[in-house]
Amino acid sequence: MKAPPELHLTPELIVHAYRQGLFPMADAVDNPETFWVDPQMRGVMPLEDFHVPRRLVRTMKRAPFDMRIDTDFRQTIEACRMASVDRPTSWINDDILSAYCKLHAMGYAHSVECWHGDHLAGGLYGVCIASAFFGESMFSRQTDASKIALTYLVARLKYAGFALLDCQFATDHLTRFGLKEIPRATYHAKLQTALAQNADFHLMPVNLSPVEVLHAVGHKS
Repeated sequence: MKAPPELHLTPELIVHAYRQGLFPMADAVDNPETFWVDPQMRGVMPLEDFHVPRRLVRTMKRAPFDMRIDTDFRQTIEACRMASVDRPTSWINDDILSAYCKLHAMGYAHSVECWHGDHLAGGLYGVCIASAFFGESMFSRQTDASKIALTYLVARLKYAGFALLDCQFATDHLTRFGLKEIPRATYHAKLQTALAQNADFHLMPVNLSPVEVLHAVGHKS
C-alpha cells in the first residue's frame, strides 16, 4: 500500500502506523516513494524461547566488542542501508532515514551497537512503543557482530519485561535464533497486548558481562 503523497512520513505517523501493525518501506534506497506493509505472515522472535548457538556463546564470552546503546544512532541506520554482497540495495530511503533519526531524538528509536575501538563493527536499530520492540534492520562489518547485537537486544527486552519483539519477516539468519512466523491476526492480537503494558528499554545496565547477558536471555551454561 503506497503512502498517499499528502501523508508526509512524520515520526508521529510512523508511531501511529506501528500501533496498527504497519511499517514503512521503500523499493530502493534511491526511490522516494514509501509504502506501508502489514504481512500476512509476521516474523516474531519469541523472547521466552530465544536460542543462542553454541559457537556464538563461545564468541560472546571472549567479549570481542564494546557494547553500547544509542551512542551513534545515525551511523547505525546509515550502515544498515549501505549496499553489501547479500543486500545490493536497501528499503531505507532518505525520508525513512530522516524520520527514524527524529524518532530517535524523541526517544522512540534505539540502536544496539558493537564497537571495536573507534570502529562501529555492527549493530541494529528499531522502535520501542510500550512493551513492543519493532526490529528494523541490522548489519555486520565484522564476524558475528549483528548476531551479538541481537542477543544483547533480547537480553535487554527480557530484563525489562517486554512482551513482543517484531522482526517483520522470517530469514534463515533469524530462524536459527528461534524466530517464528505467525498469521497477521495472531500478530495483531499480540501487538495489542504488548501496547497495553509498559516497559523501560533502558532498565538493563549497559555494563553487564557477556555471561550475565547470556543468563538474561535464558542461556544455561
